[in-house]
Amino acid sequence: MFIGHYAIAMLGKKYSPQLSLGTLFLSVQLVDLLWPIFLLAGLEHVKIEPGNTAFTPLNMINYPITHSLLGGIIWGGILAFIYYMVKKVKRSSIILGIGVVSHWILDLLMHKPDLPIYPGGAKYGFGLWNSVPGTFVVELTLFAFGIYTYIKLTKPKDKTGNWLFWGLIVFLLSAWLSSAFGPPPPNVNVLAASALLLWLLVPWGYWIDRHRTIR
Repeated sequence: MFIGHYAIAMLGKKYSPQLSLGTLFLSVQLVDLLWPIFLLAGLEHVKIEPGNTAFTPLNMINYPITHSLLGGIIWGGILAFIYYMVKKVKRSSIILGIGVVSHWILDLLMHKPDLPIYPGGAKYGFGLWNSVPGTFVVELTLFAFGIYTYIKLTKPKDKTGNWLFWGLIVFLLSAWLSSAFGPPPPNVNVLAASALLLWLLVPWGYWIDRHRTIR
């Protein structure tokens, strides 16, 4: 799942409006933001195998540090703790921790059985990526609901707030479709380098929120 994670970030704004969209993006995508770092370090492993599933050519061989349920809980706890130490807002800290763990739950729906509960444990996955129509229905429905929730909750302060938000939506959809229907990455290093670019969406989220306000 890709755009679905960002939908969860937009939904999280409803339950803790003072959280910036950038912080929520960091939460729901934290394990995917860390994943390329562990790939490049040789601590986690993926193979590029076109046809591995109908929707993605990536064969996730081993990624227990970032994509086990236990790993998600630990990373979520770390992020929640840091946020609480800085902001002293319990509710927002909990929302951020839940956001990190939500990544594993959504991935469980999409992935084939490659997601462990804990490092070295049995792997799980419902395999919706084996159905392109099913993937489209689930991700686009969730994404549309996230967008609807965010625009009902916030309004632009100026034209920039409008263009930044809808520009983000177009970018996310384009990146999602490109990863599904474009050529596969030539090698793992290129894959990891391109995945690191997702860090740029965090400041983009902060930028959007500076130009929007709660209704």
